[in-house]
Amino acid sequence: MVDLNPSASFSLKIQIEIPNRPGTLASVINAIAGVKGSLGDIALLQQNLQFTQREITVDASSSEHADKIVAAVQALPDIKVISFSDRTFALHQGGKIRIGSKLPLKSQSDLAMAYTPGVGRICRAIATEPERVFSLTVKSNMVAVVTDGSAVLGLGNLGAEAALPVMEGKALLFKEFANIDAFPICLATQDTEQIIQTVKHIAPVFGGINLEDIAAPRCFEIEQRLRKELNIPVFHDDQHGTAIVVLAALYNALKLVNKALSEVKIVINGAGAAGVAIARLLQKAGATRICMCDSKGIISTERTDLNAQKQEFAVAATGTLADALKGADIFLGVSAPGILSPEMVDSMTDKPIVFAMANPIPEIQPELVYDRVAVIATGRSDYPNQINNVLAFPGVFRGALNCRASEITTNMYLEAAKAIASLVNSADLDSEHIIPSVFDPRVADTVAKAVQLAAENDGVACR
Repeated sequence: MVDLNPSASFSLKIQIEIPNRPGTLASVINAIAGVKGSLGDIALLQQNLQFTQREITVDASSSEHADKIVAAVQALPDIKVISFSDRTFALHQGGKIRIGSKLPLKSQSDLAMAYTPGVGRICRAIATEPERVFSLTVKSNMVAVVTDGSAVLGLGNLGAEAALPVMEGKALLFKEFANIDAFPICLATQDTEQIIQTVKHIAPVFGGINLEDIAAPRCFEIEQRLRKELNIPVFHDDQHGTAIVVLAALYNALKLVNKALSEVKIVINGAGAAGVAIARLLQKAGATRICMCDSKGIISTERTDLNAQKQEFAVAATGTLADALKGADIFLGVSAPGILSPEMVDSMTDKPIVFAMANPIPEIQPELVYDRVAVIATGRSDYPNQINNVLAFPGVFRGALNCRASEITTNMYLEAAKAIASLVNSADLDSEHIIPSVFDPRVADTVAKAVQLAAENDGVACR
């Protein structure tokens, strides 16, 4: 393994006081560089003839690396570290989202219409015509982001409270990228039946349900049941958001190597929610040669430890991940850091495609195989070709809400993937640009239009 690149996720602000003489600031910069910190902004706070106070922003690669950077600055003679702080923790102080009023309440008449007694007329109207709840309340543009905290990012079962920052972040992304109001719902239960019943009980408020960070295999049953028992879209982003973006990226990667999805051999490492959903969507898109692996190796028909989802993809072959990769065209990793070696990549076929999407540490460091692969993608923002679900879920829900879809269909997934892929034109397509930026303003709108059209074609659009 090589060192991870510093990133903003481990960013520091360091306030220092230094003698006001030439070369002193340079010594601080050199100390930071000496421990491989990535220097950002330098702001002048105050200055006089004797000293200068500055605030320095530095990116690190881990908490331990951040501690080394601070220690390196503190060790310098004549340099006083006034304070230092973790910018990510500072950003989360008090949470990342809030609820705001759309209306001014400046007079008695405003209050009489927005609340009692005027609101009673609205309640009676909805009771008489239940469909009017979509036009007279927040329901038409409100999504619940629901978790039980059992599979938080790649960190494991952290529980409901520890999952809340992720759910807040998801709500923030919904608003910023698709102008959808979303609210985090973190449940203090990991019982499948209780989760299903709780979501059903709160569903009247919401136009859609986004399931998040729920461990496999329970997540499959929860999603399947809720889809049957609710008349609003239910979407498990860890499954389908990931699958949509992977398929979009693969469409463009395959163009670069001039190979067909129906012909390539694909190895998926990781047989949880994301891995299974990717495999299912790839099959719907035309893939025919998929070999899935888990921590015990190839998902083989000879194994007796497979759940229903794994059995769906069991093959006659046996062996390890290394065995599966021999002659493979594509590696898709949604598993664990460092499990893919350069030697395994070398055993793949000509012009291999590698998507190492484990976060924060990928299955293989891109630096180790840049000259051995045709395309490499990761889940990280500090490498090219980031496979990021934010390319999918805002637009998917925007399209579903716009047409008041009763469900989200496989065809809607496929059209979303094609829409994302289409935003990288042939002139811009290259090995480091197979997917649009998450900040491309066209993404959510393009995906929404494709999803809405697919919903209409599938007969699930209610308006």
